[in-house]
Amino acid sequence: MTTTAFKEPVRQAPSGVAARASRRPGRLRRLSLPYLLLLPALLLELLVHLVPMVIGVVMSFKELTQFYIRDWGTAPWSGLGNYQVSVDFDAPVGEALLHSFLVTVGFTLLSVGLCWLIGTAAAVFMQDTFRGRGLLRALFLVPYALPVYTAVITWVFMFQHDNGLVNHVLHDQLHLTDKPSFWLIGDNSFYALLTVSVWKGWPFAFLIVTAGLQNIPRELYEAAALDGAGTWQRIRRITLPSLRPVNQVLVLALFLWTFNDFNTPYVLFGKSAPEAADLVSVHIYQSSFVTWNFGTGSAMSVLLLLFLLAVTGGYLLLTSRGRRAADV
Repeated sequence: MTTTAFKEPVRQAPSGVAARASRRPGRLRRLSLPYLLLLPALLLELLVHLVPMVIGVVMSFKELTQFYIRDWGTAPWSGLGNYQVSVDFDAPVGEALLHSFLVTVGFTLLSVGLCWLIGTAAAVFMQDTFRGRGLLRALFLVPYALPVYTAVITWVFMFQHDNGLVNHVLHDQLHLTDKPSFWLIGDNSFYALLTVSVWKGWPFAFLIVTAGLQNIPRELYEAAALDGAGTWQRIRRITLPSLRPVNQVLVLALFLWTFNDFNTPYVLFGKSAPEAADLVSVHIYQSSFVTWNFGTGSAMSVLLLLFLLAVTGGYLLLTSRGRRAADV
């Protein structure tokens, strides 16, 4: 007698399910590939920026002076002592920081305003086609393309008292001053710093606004011209409203760039900037590397970071509300 063993039939997955299962690993690899490619950059960013930032915050809570440079981890904790010293505006340290902050605010507002005004005017002027426009555009971008140290050192020679080009033009040729001026010391240092900052920064505004003008249809200008609108009316009614999103980003970038600028005043004046041109960035450097009080300097840096974050957040909030109101 023979018995036949009945085997349970093997269930096969539908072809569609099998195909999806086979495609899932490949899809996961494709989705994870961009993150894997970004991983080295993220690790480098963490190493270069975030780690020093965290260390700087820790240093701001320590009494870190020249006596603890070799092993700064052994410096005693001061808590909020460095912050209290920095914001005590009746004491010499806080008073000097407040003066530097006010100078930086005034300098930033003037520099950003002039950079935007000159850059926008140049971009609007270069919007029309004429002979030599390409060469003129290239010349406009020269200050932005030059290395910072090369450009500022050139201005240092131009601002020299005895044989500088600025005094030669203003005093010897145009006779606008009674005697040659000192541009790198005293009150004139503020105007010298502002001149260099605007000369170096307005080509960036020109480049960004020029790119934004390419997205404005020419038909709008032609229709406005047929309706009898003049040049100023076309700029006011068409150009500026169309450039509002571009200008919002441009102004924020110029503000952060100018407020944090360290290279320009450092190369122009050296380690000790004049009182009229004592920007916060140079002031923090002096508090840290000249007086060797790294704890107070770190506290000032953290306060500067918080201020810039607050200004940036408020600016983005206001501009987003403005965009929503305009859309409505």
